[in-house]
Amino acid sequence: MRAALNFEQLLSPSPGGVGRYTARLALHLAALGVEVLGAVARHPRDEVERAWRNAGLWPSVAVPEVMVLPRPVLYDAWHLLGWPALAGAGAADIVHAPSLAVPPKRGKPLVVSVHDAAPWLFPEAFGRRGRWFHAMGARAAARRADVVLTGSRAAADEVVGNLGLDARRVRVVPYGVDEFVAPDQATVSEVLGRRGLVGVPYVLWVGSLEPRKGVGTLVSAMAKLPDGPPQSGRVVPHLVMAGYRGWHNEQLLPVAALAALGGRLHQLGRVAETELQVLYANASAFAFPSLHEGFGLPVLEAMAAGVPVVASDIPPLREVAGGAALLVPPGRPDLWAEALASVLGDRTGTEVGARVQAGLHRAAEHSWRATAQATLAVYRELV
Repeated sequence: MRAALNFEQLLSPSPGGVGRYTARLALHLAALGVEVLGAVARHPRDEVERAWRNAGLWPSVAVPEVMVLPRPVLYDAWHLLGWPALAGAGAADIVHAPSLAVPPKRGKPLVVSVHDAAPWLFPEAFGRRGRWFHAMGARAAARRADVVLTGSRAAADEVVGNLGLDARRVRVVPYGVDEFVAPDQATVSEVLGRRGLVGVPYVLWVGSLEPRKGVGTLVSAMAKLPDGPPQSGRVVPHLVMAGYRGWHNEQLLPVAALAALGGRLHQLGRVAETELQVLYANASAFAFPSLHEGFGLPVLEAMAAGVPVVASDIPPLREVAGGAALLVPPGRPDLWAEALASVLGDRTGTEVGARVQAGLHRAAEHSWRATAQATLAVYRELV
């Protein structure tokens, strides 16, 4: 089986969950014996190779072919003209678009992954170009896709209801997480020391900084956490934010809350995979206050690392967490402060321990290998 995939998301300034999905799916498809034929838009070759190595794809998956058109032009040509073919598609048995950048079929079965309906539900959170891209991609997917994949039942309901897709062509294939391997002590010491986090309890957030992630709620909640009495020796936890720069983020974090947090806020930006594993492994809690998600990969990743999770009480996260996370209504800093205080202040560790064990069990039910196996089963149906 040979599958042609568009890997352009890995070259984006904010690859996000779609980039992670694309890379992990390709890696595990290759492990199952699929020959993955990758393609990207026009970029310098060294930039492509660097992104490939950073994503952990080399040498399991061959470096993708570079096409002649830059990303915006390529995507508009695909959606409006049905041209050019995705590089590698001629030699492939099936074409898979892991986002709404939808290439022409050219006689091959086409699978399109649609992760959520955010641009339709939160149009104000996207720029004009983003709304145009998603609208054109949805039209192309509705016309061309033999099967549309999405990661959760909640996301499937969204995309059917908002994108004009035929429900009979939509399949739910849950996303996964790799088995967590605890970093060695030398790596832990180096990362925490470099980030000023040695001996510091912290709440971790991971994601792309954009409006629907609800990070302002978390910042405000952390600013509300009370100081302990001087004799208690209690240290107020810090907030560590790691991930991509996202968009429309100029006014997402409340000024007063930022001032209250002061040096307790660590905005790390994009971090390497090794550093991310250290941050997960040493967090006191993981917080995910999103207003909307299609799946919520960081929730599973934190659970796999044995971290108690506090997440928004929205349908996709209820589905993914499976009862293992403490769920809180989104957009309520007061309730988030109470929830975080209860997790961080669990002196006996009984409640937190039970939640961690439930999270480990939940994460074990989701693997990228299982995602790849279910995706390969769809490929085989179509070929």
